[in-house]
Amino acid sequence: MKKQLAAFLTACMMSLNFLPALAETVTSGIKDIPNDFWAKQQVESAVSEGLMKVDEAGNFNPDKDMTRVEFVQALLKVLSNDNLDVKVENSFTDIKSTDEFYNDILRSQQLGLVYGYPDKTFQPNKTMLKSETTSVISHITKDKFIDCSILEKYTDNSDIPSWAKIPYAKSINYGIFVNHPDKNKLEPNRNITRAEAAVLLTELKSKLTVVKPEYKGPQESLLSTEHINMVRRAPANKVHITSIRRIVAQNNVFPVAFESAFLSQTASEGDAVNFVFNQPLCTDEGTTIFPAGTKLTAEVATIQCPQKYNKAAKVYLNYKQIILPNGTVYNLDAKTYTRDNSLQESYWLTGLKYLSLVGAFTKGLNYKAKCGERVKVILNEDLSLINPERLNVQQ
Repeated sequence: MKKQLAAFLTACMMSLNFLPALAETVTSGIKDIPNDFWAKQQVESAVSEGLMKVDEAGNFNPDKDMTRVEFVQALLKVLSNDNLDVKVENSFTDIKSTDEFYNDILRSQQLGLVYGYPDKTFQPNKTMLKSETTSVISHITKDKFIDCSILEKYTDNSDIPSWAKIPYAKSINYGIFVNHPDKNKLEPNRNITRAEAAVLLTELKSKLTVVKPEYKGPQESLLSTEHINMVRRAPANKVHITSIRRIVAQNNVFPVAFESAFLSQTASEGDAVNFVFNQPLCTDEGTTIFPAGTKLTAEVATIQCPQKYNKAAKVYLNYKQIILPNGTVYNLDAKTYTRDNSLQESYWLTGLKYLSLVGAFTKGLNYKAKCGERVKVILNEDLSLINPERLNVQQ
C-alpha cells in the first residue's frame, strides 16, 4: 500500500508540473497570412491594434467577405468611438438588445456611419460592397473640391454607380482606397474582403487628420504598462493603461470564487454559474482592475458524467461577462485555467478513491465546489475596460 501511495503522489506531482506551460506555445503570428501575402503588413497592424480579430484557430480569413457589422465594429475602433455612450433608441427591427453587437450598431446609428435600410432593418451579417465602404469613408472625411476626372485612369470607371463617383474621387484623392490585384481597376460592385478592409481601415487610421471632428472620439495614448502576478507562471501578466482604457492582455490569469455551491450531478448544460471577486484585483503597481464585489458570469457548456474505472466528472464553462459593482457590463472571452480547461475534482481525491479496492472499479467523483471556492480563469483575448473616471463622461 505504501508503494502504491508513493507512486500515486509522484504521478500527481509530475502532472502538476505540466500545468503552467499549457499556453506558453501561443505565438503572435497569423496562421493563414504568409510572409509574401500582399497585405501582410496591414493585416498584422489591424490585428495588433485590435481593429480586427483572428478566429479561434488563429486564422484571419483574408479572402472572406466583410460583413456590415464587422465593418461597423472595426470603424468604431479606428475612430476611437467603440466606447461611445449610447444615447439613441434602437430603430432596427432585426437588432435585439441581446445581440452582442447591439451597442455597436446603435453607436453607428448615433454617429451616422453605416445606415440601415428603408424597411427598418440593418442586416448586420450582409456583406459590404467596395463602393459602400468607399462611400462611408467619403462621408466621414473633410469636404474638399473634387475633380471626378481622376476616375478616368481606371479601366472599369464606367462600373462605378453614379452615387459613388464623387465618394470614389474623394477617397482616391485622400489615398484611402484599395484596388488589388489590378491597380488599373476599382471593382466597385464586388464584395470587399477582410484583407481589403484591413488595408482600407489601417490607411484611414493613419490619416485621422482628414476625418471630420464629429466622427472622432478622444484619441488614445499609452500611459503605462503594469502587471498582474496573482497566478505563478501565468503565460501573460501585462495590463496596458491608456488615457481611455485598461487593457488586460490575452492569456492573463486570475482567480475567482464561486458565488454559491455547485454540484455537477445536479447541473445541466446551459445553467448559469456565477463567480465573484471577494477581494479587489489589482496590478502589482497598485491600479485596481476589478473592485471587490465584481461578478463574473458563466454558463455550463458541457458536462462529462463520471465513468467506471474512476474517471471523474468534468465540467466545461463558457465565461460570458464581467459585471462591475456599479452595473457596468463587459463581454468576456475566457476559459478555465486547467490542463484541459475543465473543472474536475483534484487528483488527490481521485487518487485516494482509486487506492481503495472498490473505488478502482466504480465510477469516478462528481465535481462539487463550495461557496467561495476559487478557480483560475485565463483570457482568450484582450479585455478592454473603460477607465473609471470616464464611465460617467459624455463623449
